[in-house]
Amino acid sequence: MNTSRAPSTDMVGEALNTEGFQMIQDLTRELAGDFAFPTCFEAALRLRQALQNPDLPISRISNIVSGEPLVAAKLMQLANSALYKAHHAPVMDLKAAIGRLGIDMVRTTALAIAMRQFIRSKEILVFNDLALALWEHSLKTAAGARILARNQTLINQDEALLAGLVHNLGAFFLLGRAARYAKLRADPMSVKQLIAQWHESIGVTLLSTLGIPGEIVDATVDHSQPWLVPETILTLADIVYIGNILTGAHVEWLHQDFDLQGGGFEVVRNIFGGILPEIESDARAMQVIYR
Repeated sequence: MNTSRAPSTDMVGEALNTEGFQMIQDLTRELAGDFAFPTCFEAALRLRQALQNPDLPISRISNIVSGEPLVAAKLMQLANSALYKAHHAPVMDLKAAIGRLGIDMVRTTALAIAMRQFIRSKEILVFNDLALALWEHSLKTAAGARILARNQTLINQDEALLAGLVHNLGAFFLLGRAARYAKLRADPMSVKQLIAQWHESIGVTLLSTLGIPGEIVDATVDHSQPWLVPETILTLADIVYIGNILTGAHVEWLHQDFDLQGGGFEVVRNIFGGILPEIESDARAMQVIYR
């Protein structure tokens, strides 16, 4: 007689919690040592290191960037897009593109490409729907942050764009790590809960390891925690927080309960909702460039 039986719900939940905790422990241990970023981030890291000197002439920057053909092509596309072209004539070479965009956008573009390649990797494919939702939200938050900085503050808009783009970097890496654990692969809901709990602290460590400027790292701290919504934007952290809520902090992958008709979400929509069409337009343009 077969006396085996399916595990109880409590046993399954305990196993998931144990594996989730083990994943967090493993990743924390990695980050405390010599953490190795995935291969797709190598180009971004190389460029950041090569472009440490802000006084590099554009000709030298162009020579460095030309060694990364995908980054170079995306910079040309970005410089000639509606996001940056404005009333200027089309740029015809990489040097002109970098002159229009600036060194900060070179770094940001390299990082955006790395993030997009990470989503396409086999490692994260099991969570494809979650990863794509996260990517779309990141682009919208980046667009929102750039527009808020430009329209509401004197804060550098490219710095704000980068902060919006990477504010959920920890969530991407948690998805990649979760794919290595069988029980977590089989239960995306548990992974969402792990992301909601851990992505901010993991992200801060990752961004620091990547050499992202401290003011941008600081702006991502507690970005999904309840704040008193500022009616006047004063800091980069304000921009990331408002951009995150305005562009869908309630997205399903976080598995958080947001009252869309009340609380901070309603306040943000009432004050800043007028820029939503522009955010959608800019995010679509970035989606095309970084596809």
